[in-house]
Amino acid sequence: MKIGPADPRAAGPATLLADSHALMRSLFPAEACHFLDLDALAAPHIRFVAATEGGTTLGTGALALMEGYAEVKSMFTAPEARGRGVADAILRHLIDLAAVEDRPLLRLETGTGLDAAHRLYRRHGFTECGPFGSYADHPQSLFFERSP
Repeated sequence: MKIGPADPRAAGPATLLADSHALMRSLFPAEACHFLDLDALAAPHIRFVAATEGGTTLGTGALALMEGYAEVKSMFTAPEARGRGVADAILRHLIDLAAVEDRPLLRLETGTGLDAAHRLYRRHGFTECGPFGSYADHPQSLFFERSP
């Protein structure tokens, strides 16, 4: 498995992101869905990565470089690749990338009920915090941060 920069509009990542967005829409009301569209994920302040094996995209993740911190976005693993450490490897890559980008403070917003994701974040040193940036408090949103 390789993890590196990718174009979110390329076929493999775009398909996974569409699946992720559909899942989020099925689980949460619109005001609790904070995913970025494909063009937003290609913006200059976003570092989008994909995990691939052969020609197959196994998972995606991104960092939004903000003032004083980086926000983890677009973490998603293909259902058939789950349980293989894909999300763990992507998150480690993003943590390392944030350090290179001089953003050791990481934050993220996720939804309630995504217990496997919450366990992943906690394993990597994230703890729950309050809303940040432009996020409003919402009963179906959870916020995490990882301090340097």
